[in-house]
Amino acid sequence: MGPEAKFYQQIKRNLKEFSFIRLENSSLLGTPDLLVCNTSGHFCTLELKVTKSKKIRFSPHQIAFHKRHPKNTFIMVKALGPLPKNTSSVFLYRGTRITELVACGLTRLKLEAWRLLLVA
Repeated sequence: MGPEAKFYQQIKRNLKEFSFIRLENSSLLGTPDLLVCNTSGHFCTLELKVTKSKKIRFSPHQIAFHKRHPKNTFIMVKALGPLPKNTSSVFLYRGTRITELVACGLTRLKLEAWRLLLVA
């Protein structure tokens, strides 16, 4: 099982208040990994990324998807490398911040609040 598949299992196990549908789509490149439904019945998409460094790799199709669909899209990143004390290894960003994530990685962006998924 790859790192993103393990990350998905961790998310599914720990965030039981959400319904997750894994999107396996080889015909539409760039489609996010998960379709998420919150307790209010609102849907959003979630792209999962695992990185050993501060750099996050996105395909051009993934970048295009988030630029084309700016609402209710999120990117969740798990950092496997060393982190400062009292720092979570999981970061959640709005999809609209994909250009910043490509340019800066995890170096300058602040964590978006988890509640974003709750009100998406």
